[in-house]
This record gives sequence, C-alpha cells and structure tokens, in this order.
Amino acid sequence: MNSPLSSSRATLLAVLAVLIAGSGALYHGSSGFRAISTEAARRIEVAERPLRLPPATLSGADGTARPLADELARDGRIALVTFIYARCQSICRVVGSELQQMQEQIRARGAADKVRLVTISFDPRDDARALTRYGRMMNSDPDVWRLYGIPVESERRRLLDAFGVVVVPAPLGEFEHNAAFHVVGRDGRLVRILDYTEPGTALDDALARAMERT
Repeated sequence: MNSPLSSSRATLLAVLAVLIAGSGALYHGSSGFRAISTEAARRIEVAERPLRLPPATLSGADGTARPLADELARDGRIALVTFIYARCQSICRVVGSELQQMQEQIRARGAADKVRLVTISFDPRDDARALTRYGRMMNSDPDVWRLYGIPVESERRRLLDAFGVVVVPAPLGEFEHNAAFHVVGRDGRLVRILDYTEPGTALDDALARAMERT
C-alpha cells in the first residue's frame, strides 16, 4: 500500500512532467522564450533570417510607376520603410511626426546619401494627388523621403503580409493598423523591424548598416 508521502511524490512528479512538456512547447512556439506575441516573434525571425520582399509596383507622388525592388536598390541607400494612409488622424500622424524629425536628423548628420525614408500608403484611394498633398503637409524632401502607393490589390496584400502590417477597415473610411519602422538593406531584403516608438534606434540601426560598406 502506498504511503501518503509516496502519493504526494508521484503527484508532484506528474505535475513537473506536465510543466516541462508545456515549457518545451512554449519555447518552440515563441522563438525560444524570447517572444510570446506573433509580432515580436516575427521581428526576431526577420532579424535572424532577412526576408526577400515580393514583387510589387509602386506608384509615386509624381505619378510614375516603378518596381519595388528597383526603387529600394536604385542608389544603394538603406531604406527605412513605413506604412500609412493619408487620411489617418491617429497613429499615422505620430509616425509622420517622427519621420519629419528623422528627415532633419539625416540632413544634420550629412547622411542623405546613406539612408532614405520610404513611406507606402496601403489605401487604394491615395493617388498621386493625395500623396503629393500628404508630402507637402509633412514637408517631405524627395531627396530624403519619398511616398508611394501600390495600385494593384494583390501586390498590396502580399507586400503588407511580408512586412507584417495588419490593416482592418474601420467606420467612416478609416483603418485600424499596426505601425513600425522597417529597415530594408541595399539588396532589397527586410532586415529588421522596430517599434514606431523607437525612431532613434531605427535611424541608428540604418546608419550603422550604411557604414558597413566603408
């Protein structure tokens, strides 16, 4: 007959076995305990395995169309890519304000030949006129900061998925969406994703990557 002590020990061992099994599943399902949320896990994955972006055609504020790969690699600069829509009155305004300051810092550091800002609208209503109006409102300098739309819906969806941008339609023609700074290397691959509250870190990361050439 088992003693109460033996029964307690058996119960404890069973509980420990369940905990160990569960922790192993959590480890593998959250990039080794380093992340729980899907977005955080994706950021780790991108940092460890840079992502080649899907093909897409960008439509610029000047009305010209050009392949995304060509645009990102056209002059060898590191790109800080953000996603917005021109009518946004919430998080996009915060990101826009940060981009204005980043543009000034890029100029002040004499780094306009090393780092550029690329903002892409996911709103199909944002045509060349809307992008131009937004650019003027943000005082964007085309030599540093350019704005684009993606006219083809299927390409837009694939690109948003690649960057991990989630867009949900909201009332009154608005959208709910996440935001981040996406660092894209000279080869057109997504190499890092940083929170939109970390503009300084994002710019420093881009500058450091730009200096790796020299």
